[in-house]
Amino acid sequence: MITVHHLNNSRSQRVLWLLEELGCQYQVVKYQRDPRTLLAPLELRRVHPLGKAPVITDGAHTLAESGAIIEYLVERYGNGRLRPPPGSPERLRYTYWLHYAEGSAMPPLLLKLMFLRLPKGPVPALIRPLVRAVAGRAQQSFVDPQLKTHIDYWESELAKSTWFAGEELTGADVQMSFPLEAAAARAGMPLGAKATQFLERIRARPAYRRALEVGGEFHLAR
Repeated sequence: MITVHHLNNSRSQRVLWLLEELGCQYQVVKYQRDPRTLLAPLELRRVHPLGKAPVITDGAHTLAESGAIIEYLVERYGNGRLRPPPGSPERLRYTYWLHYAEGSAMPPLLLKLMFLRLPKGPVPALIRPLVRAVAGRAQQSFVDPQLKTHIDYWESELAKSTWFAGEELTGADVQMSFPLEAAAARAGMPLGAKATQFLERIRARPAYRRALEVGGEFHLAR
């Protein structure tokens, strides 16, 4: 039996979605973020040394990292689904987007989140205006231009095909769902029409909706 160690409002939501798309039987162990720090609880370190989500266990295997989990589940349980044929152009795009999502798309989104929260943190009142000014300048001069570059890139790529790797939904779309959800919620700039339609399509899928019921409230999806 596959066990998903699920942290609320986290990347593990997309693992639940993938399992629903594959029709796998699984169970969920839920963990809650610290309401003050928003960090994962220490209990997750009993499952994996880094103490982050997602983590799955499947028999004797314990696996972390969203991309690795998606590749493992699609290979073991997909029966040819959600992955383009080997050697095809779509397969190359599939592999690219699996790695791009965390390697390129998420860093500027995490920086955006950090600079948004920085002025709201436990900062002495005397230097709070300075912290707010520094955070705002960093966003305007570096983070926001980077985000716009990525958002424009998603738009141009989704103009080429319905899904990120081609005309069929794949695990790459599951992987890319989190950056697009995060950008829609936090980037502070609108997504393009194609990216917005991508989010509308995945949110309308029965498997996606079932995963939300299983995982609980998912703030990024608002």
